[in-house]
Amino acid sequence: MIESTGFGLLSLTIFAPFIGALILMFMPEKDVKNIRYAALAFSVVSFVLSLLVLSRFQAGTYHFQMIELVKWIPSLGLNYKVGVDGVSIWLIVLTTFLMVISTIFSFYVDKRVKQYMIFMLMLETAMLGVFLSLDMILFYTFFEASLVPMYFLINIWGGARRQYAAAKFFIYTFAGSIFMLIGIITMHQIYARATGGAGTFDFIAIQSQVASGQFWAKAMQAQPLIFWSFAIAFMVKCPMFPFHTWLPDAHVEAPTAGSVILAGVLLKMGTYGFLRFCLPLFPDAVKTQLIWIMGLAVFGIIYGAIVAAVQPDVKKLVAYSSVAHMGFVIIGIFSLTHEGMMGGAMQQLNHGISTGALFLMIGLLYERRHTRMFKDFGGLKAQMPIYSMLFLIVMLSSVGLPSLNGFVGEFLAMFGLYQASAAGMFGLNIGFPVVAGFGVVLAAVYLLVMFQKVFYGKNENPDNQRLKDIKPWEIAICGVLVLFIFWGGFFPNTFLKPMERSLGAVRQMVLNDEGSRPSYADITMDVNADGALVKVAPREFNGKLQDFQEVSIISPANFYFPAKKPASVQAKLENPHPSSLRSQTLSLGEREIGAAR
Repeated sequence: MIESTGFGLLSLTIFAPFIGALILMFMPEKDVKNIRYAALAFSVVSFVLSLLVLSRFQAGTYHFQMIELVKWIPSLGLNYKVGVDGVSIWLIVLTTFLMVISTIFSFYVDKRVKQYMIFMLMLETAMLGVFLSLDMILFYTFFEASLVPMYFLINIWGGARRQYAAAKFFIYTFAGSIFMLIGIITMHQIYARATGGAGTFDFIAIQSQVASGQFWAKAMQAQPLIFWSFAIAFMVKCPMFPFHTWLPDAHVEAPTAGSVILAGVLLKMGTYGFLRFCLPLFPDAVKTQLIWIMGLAVFGIIYGAIVAAVQPDVKKLVAYSSVAHMGFVIIGIFSLTHEGMMGGAMQQLNHGISTGALFLMIGLLYERRHTRMFKDFGGLKAQMPIYSMLFLIVMLSSVGLPSLNGFVGEFLAMFGLYQASAAGMFGLNIGFPVVAGFGVVLAAVYLLVMFQKVFYGKNENPDNQRLKDIKPWEIAICGVLVLFIFWGGFFPNTFLKPMERSLGAVRQMVLNDEGSRPSYADITMDVNADGALVKVAPREFNGKLQDFQEVSIISPANFYFPAKKPASVQAKLENPHPSSLRSQTLSLGEREIGAAR
């Protein structure tokens, strides 16, 4: 029996912006000032709620926490179910944080302000729902719901080609998602056949059957096809080459706040989908199809960098740079190494902050000059010194300068790819990190050239000579983003540690054999501080999950390839003496890893 728990903190976090949107609908349209402040208030409330979720989050376990369940259509195995783990926790905070920044900047909007703010708040609810859903139909509902407000934001408040860009954005992303819906329905039927009972859309229940080996036992041939039905939807969303062409048009035509959210959050739905669904649910297909994903990601890094370098529009250059930078997230995730997956997950956050900040600062300049063409600028360094300094820091973050957040994610992702390629795992070879590394060099070239064209040289344009430096409130919102850029560079463990156990579990879900894979439904197993999958003493869901007592080792961390253990070592692992658990783990090579970490 499934028992409802009711709505709680996570649901309040998801629907607080939606409640705000409903309230805005009843406000007089002419009351622009109060509409703006009301929208900001609800975005701040959602941000505070996400910080409360973060404060209650237990980083010492990979299991989902604060689970909320309400029956929806039980006869179809469909329920409202939400929860949070290390894969999603920072994406929730990133979403609410960037929404506050975007809402403040949106005070520049003076056309149909009421409708604009309503769409922004509705978009926030949809994005939060994506990152917290534990029912696959609920996930799909929020995933598609995010298209509607973004479509209208581009179509009404966008640039000259806004209708074309909005239609292209909607058609591309909606068409890609249809494949995922087919895959979800198919998995519902496979679950029913595997268990001999009713089907379900519960992600935890399905993943548990996958971990045990029962789910795909009679449908192994279908696994690659269903994997690609999910992967295509997420590749479009990222976006990855060759499904990327909607992104530059959407970015260029979208209003500034729309571009910030598009780059900072919406693209992360794709990479989050890979971590949440593709890796845990399709472990065998991932290892055989990984070479194709990696090939497209590496090609996209080079392609995005080259195309970005020849753009005459500053905003379009940053849009194509997103194609390249998201490639680093993908290679980190699919390296299936500890360092690589940590780097890929970290780079999601870094890209959201750094690229979101770039679009924000480009928007500040556009509000003053109403142009983004390189030929219209030059010499702004002397004219706008504070703006130039902040822009330089953000740009260097995207370049990957050490001590800034962009370096940490890219380095770990590249290192993970190198590890997998050097070991020859899954068909990879050393050419993959070599080519991807060249993309890092290209990124430095086009971003530094961009900065040189806009901020150096002679300021001969009379329109530029009348420019004044940015206002104090603009300095404040840019400064907050710069603060997180330095924070991520100097103190990356702030963000890495809460994700480590969950990412370690996802990695072992792919690499381990059937029966020794982590299961979200089985709270008698967890990942310890050394990264090993262990059997633990009984405990309760939503209790103090991270305070567990180890009983035995199920599988060592295996940070290094190859993942297979010698038979003699495996025999010892199956029946370890409780007092020697830690020493056995360290004897398998984790001692060196621990020192490196």
